[in-house]
Amino acid sequence: MIKANDPSLKSWIEVPENSDFPIQNIPFGIATVAGDTARVVSRIGDKVIDLKVLYDFGYLADLHFALEDFDTDVLNNMMLNGKSGTRNLRNRISELFEVSNNELRNNKNHLEQALIDIDAVEMLLPVRVGDYTDFYSSEQHAYNVGCMFRDPNNALLPNWKHIPVGYHGRASSIVVSGTPFHRPKGQQKPSEDESPVYGPCKLLDFELEMAFVTYQGKELGDTISTDEADDYIFGLTLFNDWSARDIQKWEYIPLGPFLAKNFASHTSPWIVTLDALTPFRVSGPVQDPKVLSYLEYSGDKHIDINLQVSIVPENGLEKEVSNSNYLHMYWNMNQQLAHHTVNGCNINAGDMMASGTISGPEEGMYGSMLEISWKGTKPVSMPDGTERKFIQDNDTVVMRGYSQKDGVRIGFGEVKAKLLPAK
Repeated sequence: MIKANDPSLKSWIEVPENSDFPIQNIPFGIATVAGDTARVVSRIGDKVIDLKVLYDFGYLADLHFALEDFDTDVLNNMMLNGKSGTRNLRNRISELFEVSNNELRNNKNHLEQALIDIDAVEMLLPVRVGDYTDFYSSEQHAYNVGCMFRDPNNALLPNWKHIPVGYHGRASSIVVSGTPFHRPKGQQKPSEDESPVYGPCKLLDFELEMAFVTYQGKELGDTISTDEADDYIFGLTLFNDWSARDIQKWEYIPLGPFLAKNFASHTSPWIVTLDALTPFRVSGPVQDPKVLSYLEYSGDKHIDINLQVSIVPENGLEKEVSNSNYLHMYWNMNQQLAHHTVNGCNINAGDMMASGTISGPEEGMYGSMLEISWKGTKPVSMPDGTERKFIQDNDTVVMRGYSQKDGVRIGFGEVKAKLLPAK
C-alpha cells in the first residue's frame, strides 16, 4: 500500500463533493501567481500547494530534493529524482495535509504563503517535452477507421495486433489547456479526379487521448521491459491530439500524418501520478494472436478512467458528444514503453507518449468526430439548433477524466481549447 493512497485519509483542507483532487490524488503541475516566477505546485480540493514555499520553510527536508527542483517552470528537474523520490514527496505532502496533522495547519504565516486559491493561479505547461510519441492503440478506433477508409472485413492492418503502432510527433506544438489555436492550413485533395488545393482545413477533429510522461530512462542501446515500465512512468494527463482529417487523408501515405497533426496538441495542466492511479488498475483484453515475448506482461496494467468530451459553441450551451474509458485499450502503457525502447531507443525525463484515440465498443463511446459523425454522415445536433460533423470556428472542446472506487475519486480536471479561424 502506498501511504498517500489510503482511502480512509481525510484532509484538513476542504474538498468539495465530487472534486477530482482529494488528498489521495496529490498531482503535480506548474503555476504562477500574480506575476511571480513559476514554481512546482500540487493541489487538494480548490487549494494549490506551493512546493517551493514548503521547501523554503523546511517541510520537505530529508527528501533529497533541492530548491531548484521546485523553483522552476517545469517538472523535469523534480522527476530526475525518480519513482522513489516522487513517491516519498507525495507521501510527505499527504502527511502534512492529513486531518490530524497540525504541523503546518497551526502556522498561520507559513500557511498563508503555501496555500493559494485555484482561481488565483495561472497553470502552465507542466513539463518540457523533449520528444513526443503518438500511439494508435484502441482496437475499436482502428477498426472504425479501417471500416470507413478500407474494407470492414480487413479493417485492421496486418501488423496491428502484433505491434503497438506509433509515430514520432511534434513536441514544440504541445500546449497547456486553455491555449486558443488557429484552424490549420495545408493541402487537400477534394476528390480522386481533382488536383490538390491549398487552404484552411475543412474537417478539423479532436482526438480523445491520455498521455503518459516518463522519468529519465536508460542509456542509448538499453531496453525497458514491461516489468520495469512502471518505474519509468511518472504520471498521466488528459490529451487532445487535434487532427486535420482532410489534410491527413492526402498526406499520410507513405510516411503517416505530418501537417495534419503537428499544428497543436493540448494537455491538461495536472499530471496525476501512476502511483495515485494504482488502485484503479484492471485487466486488459485477451490479446490474440499471442504477442511476442518482449510484449508479454503480468498483472493488471490497464487503468479504469472515465472520459468525457463536450463541444461548447461560442455563446452556446455545452453538448456532451462522447463518454468513453481509458480501459478500452488493446495495448497498455507497459507494452508501449517496452516496444518504444526494444530497439535501444533512449527516453528522457519529460518525454510524452500519447495513447492514440480512445474509442469504446458502442456508439456514444467514440473518441473523435470522424467516428461520432461517421465521416460526416451522422451530424450531431447541438442545443442551439446547429449541427456538428466536425469542429467549427470558435467552438471550444472540453475533455474531462476521472477514476472512482471505494469512495475515492481521482481526476485530472479538464483539458479545453478554443478553435479560432485560420490566420
